[in-house]
Amino acid sequence: NGNAGFQQVLERLESDPLCQRLSLKSFLILPFQRITRLKLLLQNILKRTRPGSEEEVQATQAYDALEKLIMDCNENVQRMKSTEELIYLSQKIEFECKIFPLISQSRRLVKCGELTALDFNNPSPKWKVTTRPIYLHLFNDCLLLSRPKE
Repeated sequence: NGNAGFQQVLERLESDPLCQRLSLKSFLILPFQRITRLKLLLQNILKRTRPGSEEEVQATQAYDALEKLIMDCNENVQRMKSTEELIYLSQKIEFECKIFPLISQSRRLVKCGELTALDFNNPSPKWKVTTRPIYLHLFNDCLLLSRPKE
C-alpha cells in the first residue's frame, strides 16, 4: 500500500486479460488449492486400488507424503499469520524504552482483548471507584498489559 509504483503495476497486471481479472492473492492461494485437490484425488485412487497391490503401496506413500506437505504448509501459514500479528501489534504499541523486542520467531500471540481496571484510590467514606481501559496481550512466553495513549 505504501508503494504507489507497485500498486500501479499490480493493477495493470491484474486487469490484463491473460490474468483473467484475478487478483494477486488468488494466484498466491492457487498452489494451496491444488495441493488439497491432489489429496482428494489420491483418496479416490486409494479407494479404487486393489488391497495389497503395488499400486496401493505407492498411492499410500504418495498420500502420506502429500499429507505431510499439507501439514507443513498449514504450519507455515500459521507462523506467517502470527508474525504479521506481531508486526501489526509492534506498530501500535509504543514502549517507553525499547528493551522488549516484541517480534520474535518463537513468540506468538495467544489471546488479546480489552479489560477494565478498577482503581480504589480514594479512601473517602464514599469509596469512589474509577475505571480505565487496559489491554491484555497473552503471548506463548509472556504477558503484556498496555493502556491506550492519553
